[in-house]
Amino acid sequence: MKENTFHLVSLGCAKNTVDSDSMAQLLLQDGYSASEDPALADVLIVNTCGFIGPSRDESIGILQELAEEKEEGQLLIAAGCLSQRFSEYVAEKVPGIDGMLGTRRWMDVVTVVKKLRKMRNNYRPEVLYHLPENAKTVGTDEGDVLRANVFGSSAYIKIADGCRRPCAFCSIPLIKGTAVSRPLDAIVEEAQILYDNGIRELILIAQDSTDYGHDLGMKDGLAILLEAITDAVPNIDWIRIMYAYPGYVTDRLIDVMAERPQILPYLDIPLQHASREMLLRMKRPANMEWVHKTLAKMRERIENLTIRTTFIVGYPGETEEEFQALLDFLEKTRFDRVGAFTFSFEPGTTSEPLGDPISQEVKDERWERLMELQQNISLQINQSFVGKTLDILIEGYDEEQGISIGRSYRDAPEIDGMVFIEGNATVGEIVPVRITGAMAYDLTGVLV
Repeated sequence: MKENTFHLVSLGCAKNTVDSDSMAQLLLQDGYSASEDPALADVLIVNTCGFIGPSRDESIGILQELAEEKEEGQLLIAAGCLSQRFSEYVAEKVPGIDGMLGTRRWMDVVTVVKKLRKMRNNYRPEVLYHLPENAKTVGTDEGDVLRANVFGSSAYIKIADGCRRPCAFCSIPLIKGTAVSRPLDAIVEEAQILYDNGIRELILIAQDSTDYGHDLGMKDGLAILLEAITDAVPNIDWIRIMYAYPGYVTDRLIDVMAERPQILPYLDIPLQHASREMLLRMKRPANMEWVHKTLAKMRERIENLTIRTTFIVGYPGETEEEFQALLDFLEKTRFDRVGAFTFSFEPGTTSEPLGDPISQEVKDERWERLMELQQNISLQINQSFVGKTLDILIEGYDEEQGISIGRSYRDAPEIDGMVFIEGNATVGEIVPVRITGAMAYDLTGVLV
């Protein structure tokens, strides 16, 4: 074990990973060094995910594993979503935990470590809870850190945190608080820094990217931000937008996407369901006429548009007729990419009084039917690209098989497909590839 060394485990979504990277930057600036081996670190941090049951179980499992191996003098800190919302549960399940750092004050990680060391030196073994409920996830005291997660030639850049939407099934407002946008100038500056350091793809993320700027008094804030980034960094190759909210994809946003070549013709817009009655019960936008109209407008205005969405099946009260309406909508609308989840009961949300009346067996059966339908749609859409040439961002090379691996504009990292290419292409470059084969999610091709 080395003094002033930390080991950090990041769980959950890309938004969590950005927070993890920011905490790591603050520790490094304070003189700490990072270790991939927990046995060599005197500070152990797990940035937990607490969004749904399985993610909570994973977080608890990793914390317990580190606690069991923890040596005298090591500090174990649970940070992030699970700590913010279920701190007492974490303390009960993980004997040996030293500190809790919530989502809203991740920027205090150095302070928390120093307080814990002082407590241990004074023989005070109690758990330190650093979980101010009313604090915001974005502040003026974030320190000189990039609010981005860099991987290869791509980077997630967080533009806002928290959410003010009323979705009945979602615990994010309970964990993160209301939506808080980061200053536009700070985001633009980070985009410039990332580009100067070789980043080819910027991925803009927030709980609701289309709500960006609302708290700053901006109308069409996301469109304004995109204009500012593309003006300041005109040579950036790709900008990808994730987590758009139905009803807030404005004409100005569509125009900006259509007119600025740096912005990929790709939009992630989670719809969650297609039955108006179901959406009303979910407290989601239920104007399906808007959905049909806006999707048609986007497809007409933005050339080669790829649309990704997500759905929940098995929400309390979902009838077979309502689920069939979702399948009919899926077949008619033909999304390029679809993610689906079975309903997860979350205490404290406004859906809690509804309980969890639909059996897991029924949920799983509906999930399988939906994904089987979507696989066929995805395969047909992928087959339409055979013979065409796409620009591919190369992310790796499999020496054993002699193939390069990359992503097209149609593929967000980790959730969408890949393109497998014969031969060795340079990692980090964007190269033209002629598509020669199609699978349900992935493509194959050869270098042009």
